[in-house]
Amino acid sequence: MSHPKPGPRSSPRSERVPARHRVVFLTGTRADFGKMKSLIKALHGDPERFDVHIFATGMHMEPRYGYTVEEIEKCGFSPIYRFINQSAQGVMDRTLAQTILGFGDYVRLVEPDLIVVHGDRSEALAGAMVGALNNVRVAHVEGGEVSGTIDESIRHAVSKLSHLHLVANEAAARRLVQLGELPESIHVIGSPEVDAMGSAQLPSIEEVLRHYEIPFSEYGLFVFHPVTTSPHTLRREVREVIAALRERAHPIVAIFPNSDAGSELLLAELEAELYPSPWVRAFPSIRFEYVLVLLREARFIVGNSSMGVREAPYYGVPTVNVGSRQEGRSDNASILHVPAERAPILAALRRAERMKGALIPSAEFGEGESHLRFRAVLEEPSTWSRSVQKRFRDLPENPSRSAA
Repeated sequence: MSHPKPGPRSSPRSERVPARHRVVFLTGTRADFGKMKSLIKALHGDPERFDVHIFATGMHMEPRYGYTVEEIEKCGFSPIYRFINQSAQGVMDRTLAQTILGFGDYVRLVEPDLIVVHGDRSEALAGAMVGALNNVRVAHVEGGEVSGTIDESIRHAVSKLSHLHLVANEAAARRLVQLGELPESIHVIGSPEVDAMGSAQLPSIEEVLRHYEIPFSEYGLFVFHPVTTSPHTLRREVREVIAALRERAHPIVAIFPNSDAGSELLLAELEAELYPSPWVRAFPSIRFEYVLVLLREARFIVGNSSMGVREAPYYGVPTVNVGSRQEGRSDNASILHVPAERAPILAALRRAERMKGALIPSAEFGEGESHLRFRAVLEEPSTWSRSVQKRFRDLPENPSRSAA
């Protein structure tokens, strides 16, 4: 493993706000890289002003999940630093600790001006902690949102450690103000994945089906992740989901669960009872742009992935959202919320199959061009001159983002 070779800087960090800013993007999964890809491109294409580095870890480094660090390389980004943080599968506190150790050493070597993290995984928390403890500014993409499981706690903790907030919508911005964040540090840029979702550069559905050897012309997507705060019910819940899918036997394209605690149990059940079915094609990972096309053309998506409550409504694709993992995140009319029980799931699947084509696409999480808004924020001198010392902003009697 070779160390990254930082490019030239105008002067030592202690003396100035540099004309050329060194920015590190930390990514741990296929999903967060896909969501940050347009943001990375927005800076990577201007090496005179931005020195962009990528720290790839987590699921990217796991062969079982497709060794997706290679997808980052195919995008032409460099330098990419690879770090294995998952020596114990699904042990989230150890993953967090190892990421802090590895990323801390990396940050002291590279000396970035800004660390960019996304969402609610332990890698994002590690990045924010390292930045805060080393007086490096941290930008958090898509904070201020709500969901079930430990993800929500991690997301809000990352926000409290971050200096710059790049949120999807006004609702998320308001929640950050409730957390005591300074209004001037919060910027509504929309969800960066929407930049890709509406792109004319996406492959055709024929290309996607051919590339992944998917034999179905009509199908649903299935993604089911561990609910880390309910480990005692995980086996029962996945069996209920499998029972509903088997009874319906609608063609399914399935994507493996993420590597959170409980993933081994989930995979064992899915590989034994669902994936061998002739009407199922299962993949450890699918390239981000390709999965967007699969989603856009799907009859429905079922499971508990954020894709069902964020991306699916944008395309007008119905969602059968199972259980508590995305609880409170969206109440879009395209989303059917059901408990992890066979009968309600089965009824919702039947209903979802009839909904496709009758739904109005949603712009709840933005309409594109997030990368332009992101870059505009980084071009503001105040972004770099604001102190790394955080302050808590008390709410007035009638809370408002514009309150002094």
